[in-house]
Amino acid sequence: QVQLVESGGGLVQPGGSLRLSCAASGSIFSIYVMGWYRQAPGKQRELVAIIRNGGSTNYADGVKGRFTISRDNAKNTVSLQMNSLKPEDTAVYYCNAVTQVARDYWGQGTQVTVSS
Repeated sequence: QVQLVESGGGLVQPGGSLRLSCAASGSIFSIYVMGWYRQAPGKQRELVAIIRNGGSTNYADGVKGRFTISRDNAKNTVSLQMNSLKPEDTAVYYCNAVTQVARDYWGQGTQVTVSS
């Protein structure tokens, strides 16, 4: 079992920045990929960014160049630095971990609201 706890959401003006963090605990040795997904009202959950054990990353096209995902293996955390935020980035952001046996774990979500 893997437990994930997110922090760092909030309200920010367009063009501002936020940093989300996710702390993993439990069977962390089994984690292969960690990432962030988001779900806006009335929309499906979508990938934002992922980072693999080796450090390779993937980003959704709409956040490339604005968001940066990073992972601290010593602290068992994954972070998402979000810059140049837009109103369309407003969503609940979820931390995700996938184990080496392809089992998914999710955090409880943290609200990000971009509004003036």
